[in-house]
Amino acid sequence: MLKTTIEHVTQISFLPRLFPVNVYLVEESDGVTLIDTGMSFSQKGILQAAAAMGKPITRIVLTHAHGDHVGALDGLKKELPNASVYISRRDALLLKGNAELQPGELQTPIRGDIPKNITTVPDVLLSDGDSIGSLKAIATPGHTPGHMAFLDERSGILIAGDAWQTRGGLAVSGVLKPWFPFPAMATWSKELALESARTLTALKPAVLAVGHGRMLKNPAAAMQQAVAHAESTIRRNAK
Repeated sequence: MLKTTIEHVTQISFLPRLFPVNVYLVEESDGVTLIDTGMSFSQKGILQAAAAMGKPITRIVLTHAHGDHVGALDGLKKELPNASVYISRRDALLLKGNAELQPGELQTPIRGDIPKNITTVPDVLLSDGDSIGSLKAIATPGHTPGHMAFLDERSGILIAGDAWQTRGGLAVSGVLKPWFPFPAMATWSKELALESARTLTALKPAVLAVGHGRMLKNPAAAMQQAVAHAESTIRRNAK
């Protein structure tokens, strides 16, 4: 387990040298917001890291409903019964194990590890632009239909889930990086992921924090280059 803190945001990376799976603790005046829960074995480390901050986890916010982001949810909810759970309205269906496509969606099967045994029921279903403490929710469909990113409006730190990766090289979700291909392999729509990446790039975040890989400071120029690469890759593959 590796901890890295930038301003109010602490990244906890599990298996950082092999298969980094990141969760984030965002410190607020009234407690700590946990973004994503990692895998089931992440529970102990998350609780220890939060305890070291001296504040309770009051919110559990999920970027999307893949297993490596919600694996410790049920265990954490049992330990933290008063913590409110947040997820997008769309990915709340995935959280229940429902992978059926909705009317108007791209009719391509949803990929990745869709959980089948989560019992926790979300308390709040998020929409684009909602606020959770200091965080602004940003709809970023592509990796999953209801994927969301979260911008800390105090610092400009963008917690992007799997809309981006830095492990194996900075990339838009859906662009395969041979050294870490898993986010691309689990992406539902490359085209929507690219649109979402453009949305996040336009925010010009101070720090890009992702589900897999290290946090990246001053990422704007690199994000623009990665978007351009994704555009050319999608055009080439479409021919």
